[in-house]
Amino acid sequence: MKKVEAIIRPFKLDEVKIALVNAGIVGMTVSEVRGFGRQKGQTERYRGSEYTVEFLQKLKLEIVVEDNQVDLVTEKIISAAHTGEIGDGKIFVYPVDTVIRIRTGEKNLEAI
Repeated sequence: MKKVEAIIRPFKLDEVKIALVNAGIVGMTVSEVRGFGRQKGQTERYRGSEYTVEFLQKLKLEIVVEDNQVDLVTEKIISAAHTGEIGDGKIFVYPVDTVIRIRTGEKNLEAI
């Protein structure tokens, strides 16, 4: 099993969710996060004053899938979250040793 973690722009969440659901992915966790990469923040104007927003709002998606679904999931995220501009995000893939569903005690693939 693998955990796919994607950092995306907030307004792309619905497109990514629809793409993943249509591909048969049944669950994900979404968290609001803040950070920066190459953008290094941005300058904004508020009531005539300029200020720098150093940490930009993003969303982090976490999806645990079977090994053979990783390419499908990453392709769907890329196609749905892509704008072509700096700040589109990143995808990370990690190995998952064990998954346990708390309610039933099911393990691994049955727990997903």
